[in-house]
Amino acid sequence: MATVLAPDDVELLVAAAYLHDVGYEPELATTQFHPLDGAQWLAGEGHERLAGLVAHHSGSKHEAAHRGLDAQLGRYPDEDSLLTAALAYCDMTTGPGGESMTPDERLADVEARHGADSAVARGLRDAWPELMEAVAAVEERLASAGIRQPM
Repeated sequence: MATVLAPDDVELLVAAAYLHDVGYEPELATTQFHPLDGAQWLAGEGHERLAGLVAHHSGSKHEAAHRGLDAQLGRYPDEDSLLTAALAYCDMTTGPGGESMTPDERLADVEARHGADSAVARGLRDAWPELMEAVAAVEERLASAGIRQPM
């Protein structure tokens, strides 16, 4: 990713990739919606841009709508950038144990772990078209830079 992102964004992508699910931490889980809970904590720590990335990772606005939390999520800016797409790409191509997977395998994994009718799975399915656009955009950038992804 370092070859297709601005240098400052590479460091931010690494931080967001590590922290995008921090809202699952029980001490932070005030709303039980991990993108929002993680963003609230990061903003409180003074990391506004990182909070926005975590809040809006992987099309979370769709799950927020299912949970009635879209107004709360809207407090954090969605930069809708290549960095956002790169974070979604990383999330959609990496399993919970760090293993590589295709986006379709990732969706199946989420449905198996959370339930096909859960707000998580429904939000992810609603976000699917934009997530697949993000994955394609990142893969195109990587290919243009001569980088072949192992999938």
